[in-house]
Amino acid sequence: MKKQVRNAQKGFTLIELMIVVAIIGILAAIALPAYQDYIIKSKVSEGLLAASQCRTTVAEVYQSANAGDPSPGVDGWGCNENVVNPTQYVSSISTSIDGMITVTVANIDPAVDGTTLTLTPQNNAGVNLTTAVFPAQVAGFECDPLTMNPQYLPGSCK
Repeated sequence: MKKQVRNAQKGFTLIELMIVVAIIGILAAIALPAYQDYIIKSKVSEGLLAASQCRTTVAEVYQSANAGDPSPGVDGWGCNENVVNPTQYVSSISTSIDGMITVTVANIDPAVDGTTLTLTPQNNAGVNLTTAVFPAQVAGFECDPLTMNPQYLPGSCK
């Protein structure tokens, strides 16, 4: 009696390879937009970092001012002097009369170029501070996507 030897299948067939390629294509189609959003968020976060010195300056002015002192005024807080294109992705940083910091981003992506986000000083109760309450303790800054799509805000700004 002859013994039948069954050959084990070796390698992939063409159909199996096509299925693998299709699955990789689907995964890439999902991952690429998420990665692009991540890149935009990381570049926008540079704007928050560029404003950190300004946040410190605003907090110091609030804490060291005396009752009745006048406001430093628009862009008079000392954090926008001699600032021309502070970073590669920030075109300007400005302050309002009450110390609200406005950061304008650029050179990132057409979806966010020219948009702004604001950092408003707040007290411990989460109330926005005004210069009418000199002196005051700045507990933090509220981040607001003034003209920016909120999906591009970094995690520290949500």
